[in-house]
Amino acid sequence: MADFALGEEVAAGDFKRQESQFRDWVGVDTRSGALSEFAVARGRYQLYLALACPWCHRVAIVRELAGLQGAVGVSYLAPFRDERGWAFSGESFSDGPGGEYTDSLHGWSFMSEGYLASDPDFTARVTVPVLWDTDSGRIVNNESSEIIRMLAAADSLGGLGTPLQLDPPALRAELDEVNARVYETVNNGVYRAGFARRQDAYEQAFAELFDTFDWLEFLLQERRYLLGAQLTEADWRLFPTLVRFDEVYNLHFRCNRRRLVDYPNLWGYARELWQMPLIAGTVAMDQIKRHYYKTHDELNPKRIIPVGPGYDWSEPHGRGS
Repeated sequence: MADFALGEEVAAGDFKRQESQFRDWVGVDTRSGALSEFAVARGRYQLYLALACPWCHRVAIVRELAGLQGAVGVSYLAPFRDERGWAFSGESFSDGPGGEYTDSLHGWSFMSEGYLASDPDFTARVTVPVLWDTDSGRIVNNESSEIIRMLAAADSLGGLGTPLQLDPPALRAELDEVNARVYETVNNGVYRAGFARRQDAYEQAFAELFDTFDWLEFLLQERRYLLGAQLTEADWRLFPTLVRFDEVYNLHFRCNRRRLVDYPNLWGYARELWQMPLIAGTVAMDQIKRHYYKTHDELNPKRIIPVGPGYDWSEPHGRGS
């Protein structure tokens, strides 16, 4: 998210994220119960992800957990952006799952080409993740919280995935409350602090972030996961922010009251999630650091990437077996 692309999102001095504009569903739309025009079909849908991006990271995690690697393809975007936005540089990368920053479907150079193909009048900021329909040749959805629910659903996007029950009906009310607080004060809260252009806006975001960290630390003293004994989407929505916190947000976004490692329960919980099968392979720390420290010239004009802290996430998490 380069500074020059924020536009109206920082116009008043406080960061207000734009709303996702493509909000269609695949299969049965859980928001309305209606059957969507986008049918569940193996190989029909493609994800566009930048592994540097936390919103994409949550999607990458749920795709892995749902076993959709062979049913829903992925094209990866490069971590560095300029005024042209998210790009396919053609370079190879070895962190995370490894691969190339290429569009295997269309040979696009920029993600903006997909937005304009979907809506020639689109003028807002181009974001990822993107769920693309190869049949109609347009974006289905660019809202990460909705994409992960589609990936985790019983029918899944490819029809052959593993239903994950990440939003069980019995926990739905509490799940929505936790998601809302974590999104506003943590997931988006670090951006509200980092991109604030007024002192009061920064201080408000900063205070809310660490109030929620204190609350999470207490919660995880009593619970294994955010909703109790069962992993839910709330855990996988929080994890991408935690894994980036000390490496990026603590310094780059001035979220420096405490580090993640200063919270025993939260740090142990984050390591437990990292150590679960398939998860470490979704963490592309080199791309993460390159993206933040080399894209935001207002915050880091010299584009020097800090070397540390480089924690060992494989250390025993101490939260039982």
